[in-house]
Amino acid sequence: MKKYAQVFVTVSAVFLTFQMNLSAQDHKEKLDEILTTNRPLRTPRMLTLTVGQEEGQLRGNDDKVIQAGIDYLHRLGGGVLHILPGMYTMHNALYMRPNVDIRGSGEKTVLKKSRGFVTPLIRDADWFEYGVQVKDPTGFKTGNGIMLRTKPTESGQLWTIKVMRGTVTKIEGDVLFFDKITGENFWLENECTASTLFPILTAENVDNITIEDIVLDGNGAENELINGNFSGGVFLEHCNNWTFRNVTVQNYNGDGYSFQACNDFLFENCKSLNNGGLGFHPGSGSQRPVLRNCTGNGNSEGFYFCWSVTGGIVENCVFNDNVVYGISVGHRDTDNVMRNCTIEGNKQVGIIFRKGEESEFFGAHRNLVENCIIRNNGKDKDGVGIDITHETNDITIKNCTFGNKGEKIQKIGIRIGKETKRITMEGNTFSDMKVKVNDLRGTDR
Repeated sequence: MKKYAQVFVTVSAVFLTFQMNLSAQDHKEKLDEILTTNRPLRTPRMLTLTVGQEEGQLRGNDDKVIQAGIDYLHRLGGGVLHILPGMYTMHNALYMRPNVDIRGSGEKTVLKKSRGFVTPLIRDADWFEYGVQVKDPTGFKTGNGIMLRTKPTESGQLWTIKVMRGTVTKIEGDVLFFDKITGENFWLENECTASTLFPILTAENVDNITIEDIVLDGNGAENELINGNFSGGVFLEHCNNWTFRNVTVQNYNGDGYSFQACNDFLFENCKSLNNGGLGFHPGSGSQRPVLRNCTGNGNSEGFYFCWSVTGGIVENCVFNDNVVYGISVGHRDTDNVMRNCTIEGNKQVGIIFRKGEESEFFGAHRNLVENCIIRNNGKDKDGVGIDITHETNDITIKNCTFGNKGEKIQKIGIRIGKETKRITMEGNTFSDMKVKVNDLRGTDR
């Protein structure tokens, strides 16, 4: 905490400087334009604050100095936090604040998660407590992120897991205190654990943010797997109008980008690489996600439309060499467009329209796949490029190219389930496959 205090001393001493990034002539012209109007100066100008290791207005090499910059800008009403080159060790998540944008220095700015640590709880905790007793407290420090988890119940369903994310505020013997109440019962009968798992960047109910030119590294080799409904390299809940530009999330042992019940997200030139979970995961109820020129490589799935994701546009993207699917579309994921994408080398299926609930209402209806290259998919399963399953209706596949490059892995271009309706195929080309269209409603073609 001493280091944190020093940061704010530095802040108060050094800066209230605007970083306009203008040439002297541009600055003079802009100033002349402002002053010659004789109007009140009623337009605010946001501060740009720099954080660095050897230079910058704030100095440090971990999450605390970056969070200090975010919180300082938030106090001033917003601004841009420019993180200078360096490897910054993350012992806790970055908690984003309204109207504060993050700008890195491209691939030279890396926020890397610290090594994970897990220990069992040894005392029951009810839902209103501020601390837990653990078997081994040695892996925790004050200021670190903490996650409490239960095992799933006997049903094994994901939603039976209970999770709390927070920050360690004090350690007394083997008792860890944190910044919020538990909110759930963490009882020993559910094999509860405390760990240093956390997102690298997170927010809840925060709107209108831009993140750009930065790498988030999850250090997956030293952290255990966490489901993307509870964490991710980026983990956001109930947020709107975010832009990610030139952002890479890599090696996180969970989802790359997980945004739950969030609307109007834009991703441009972003990458999700070698993450243990889903690459891009617009969560339940997320509306109008847009991806352009993005890459999902080496994840469990490249792009996962969760429940009721509608109005999405995925174009000029590459989803390749993912362990399961390139793109997965399912429960009430309707009226989405996948255009000009390359879906290649995914181990089970290129694009799957997966099973919803036992009703046509829950199907992934009215989706368009257009001008895509779909090849070499399905090595670990049936070799299917696009698989349309169960009660999925009104799918259009138009002007797509199906085939193989090198080894003939993809055996079936399009497989149409017997319960589907109104599947439209126009202008597609097929090569180097045994079956172009496997229509389970009728005969193969």
